Amino acid sequence: MNDKTVAIIGAGPVGLAAAAHVLERGMSPIVLEAGGEAAHAVRQWQHVQLFSPWEYNVDKAAARLLAPTGWNSPDPQSYPTGGELIERYLAPLATRTPLRETIRTSSRVTAISRAGFDKAKTKGREQAPFEIRYQNGKGPEVLRADAVIDVSGTWFSPNPAGSNGLPAIGERECASRIAYGMPDVRGTDRARYAGKTVAVLGAGHSAVGTLIDLAQLAEEVPGTRPVWLLRGTEPAKAFGGGSNDQLAARSELGSTFAALVAAGKIGIETGFGVTHVSDAEGRLRISAGACCGARSVIADELVVAAGFRPDLSFLSELRLRLDPAIEAPVALAPLIDPNEHSCGTVRPHGARELAHDEPGFYIAGMKSYGRAPTFLMMTGYEQVRSIAADIAGDKKAAARVELVLPETGVCTRGGVETAGAAGCCGGPAKEETSACCAADETAKKEGRAGCGCS
Repeated sequence: MNDKTVAIIGAGPVGLAAAAHVLERGMSPIVLEAGGEAAHAVRQWQHVQLFSPWEYNVDKAAARLLAPTGWNSPDPQSYPTGGELIERYLAPLATRTPLRETIRTSSRVTAISRAGFDKAKTKGREQAPFEIRYQNGKGPEVLRADAVIDVSGTWFSPNPAGSNGLPAIGERECASRIAYGMPDVRGTDRARYAGKTVAVLGAGHSAVGTLIDLAQLAEEVPGTRPVWLLRGTEPAKAFGGGSNDQLAARSELGSTFAALVAAGKIGIETGFGVTHVSDAEGRLRISAGACCGARSVIADELVVAAGFRPDLSFLSELRLRLDPAIEAPVALAPLIDPNEHSCGTVRPHGARELAHDEPGFYIAGMKSYGRAPTFLMMTGYEQVRSIAADIAGDKKAAARVELVLPETGVCTRGGVETAGAAGCCGGPAKEETSACCAADETAKKEGRAGCGCS
């Protein structure tokens, strides 16, 4: 047994998995969840079907906790929606296992520091416990812990519409007609979008899924018109790896979208970097550029699906090692930088890559990817397994990687995208942090150039 207390920020899939691994290691997890119940962020997209099947969405330590409760494991090859993920896995995990005693809901973390140490003070720092301040219905609270795992995600920190990373001019004033992420356009939000011209900004899975749903809504409700606003100039990049993608549902998503675009059922505006949003007689004028070179699209609603960013505001007193551009841990950032090596998955990694200059503090889950656009739940499960082992002092288990990721079929190497690429984005873990794939690592050891993606 290990008497360490580990504070876990966030009770989403990866946060609950972290708690399961910490508990299994004989330590004491305390989970602080800002929402009123576990999986609060997942509830915002519960209408969305995941493109990874159940076999990739259940953490092993969590499954071991659930087993004595009589839990029925879902068909590993079927694809859950976010709602089914909650109902059949996350809710039972949070309420029927010993984790229920560890979760504090409606507890929003506002700051983390070391007890008695500000950021500038070094001597004795490592021995001081972490001090976590959080707000709940009772007022401000303070928790002390030996280690902290921040898995608070990024869902509630969406990127704005502006192509320069700032809100577009007028974006806040037009907020009532702008949604972020993936609204349920055919379900709870149907009345808002049916029969309307809806512009969707973005090129990732959220944008693609929303545009597909809008095209289907257009078949049901005449007058519904989806318009795709693409900052880049190559629509085909959003179509994915096709048959080379080892996640069949992800491949199907891209193929379905490509067919709708080819059929003219989704309007496209390429090279559209939004700069202004304004009222146009009760509608939205969405503009790209300024002065005489500006282009505009008139729409009734705007969906901004331009990705997310981490909220680092409550970590200002900790010594973090973050890449200045991606805002991910410095050892991880080169592997996920969309400018250089943008894959749907990245080689497995753990405590080594996620460490900071603040011993005992880790950022894991989607938040660990900073502003990089892609993440698989199973990657987060492996992260927290390794982190829990590291906190417990089992360095051998922390260094061992127990995960093989599926290939995406698309990989950007040095800024050049290659479809059908094999051995680059998935596969077994690498020993060398600079290697992007097993073939690259092996080749380098033999004095050859490798696969070229490093």
